[in-house]
Amino acid sequence: MNLRSLRRRITSHVMSFLCVLAVLVALVPLGFILFFVVSQGIGSINLDFFTQMPKPVGEAGGGMANAIMGTLIVCGLGALFAIPIGIMSGIYVAQAAGSQRANTVRFAADILNGIPSIVIGVFVYAVAVSPFKQFTALAGGIALGIMMIPLIARTTEEMVRMVPGTMLEGALALGATRSRAMVTVVLPSALPGIVTGVVLALARIAGETAPLLFTASNSRYWSTNLAQPISTLPTQVFAYATGPYDDWHRQAWAGALVLICLVLFCSIMARLATRRLERMQTGQ
Repeated sequence: MNLRSLRRRITSHVMSFLCVLAVLVALVPLGFILFFVVSQGIGSINLDFFTQMPKPVGEAGGGMANAIMGTLIVCGLGALFAIPIGIMSGIYVAQAAGSQRANTVRFAADILNGIPSIVIGVFVYAVAVSPFKQFTALAGGIALGIMMIPLIARTTEEMVRMVPGTMLEGALALGATRSRAMVTVVLPSALPGIVTGVVLALARIAGETAPLLFTASNSRYWSTNLAQPISTLPTQVFAYATGPYDDWHRQAWAGALVLICLVLFCSIMARLATRRLERMQTGQ
């Protein structure tokens, strides 16, 4: 073995070691966070936590049933608002690639994705809360939907662009209109990636607190009225974590654990949905 070959082998081993080390360093904070949240919150997870309402101030016990339901409602509203807009925007940018308008839409999506969530919350407060003098679940859904749009749009754009152009050309050659070819040929091929992007966007907004403080606010009561304030897990955890009672702190850790489990569930569902759709497309 000559000196040059030895040097390459040593360099390869060193770089492989550094890559593994970087992965471990990146995983260490995540491991500590998960360990701390699980160790602090697992003792407070029980049936009452999911089925009971918060107790009056100063009383121990109770649960976060209203906050769990509120989180599902607000995230659902955000998805209803963002999914159609995000998917259509992504399709347009992918199909009009290179045009000035497509570049403008892509640039706007990148800017929107980088705006702090609290700024989005203040904006929605100014246009959907302050004029009506009322915090609402609908305003919270709009704020979360705005945060989802750029994530879904960029994911859809990349997935549509990965579909071979020959598939679209073949559909057009058979007489299909461009819109029909997109719906029947291109979108089904890109669907696994789009679904993954949507689910990950839901996981992204599930733990947002700042925009909800300015829009949906919080409530200690059970509410499914979209025109009224509504409790969510992030805002309830914030309220309990900053409160003066030990029992509130205990439940705040439990709520944080449920949020982490919700994000983990969304990530797992994204992978399962992707694999299922890919198998359906390949006929396996």
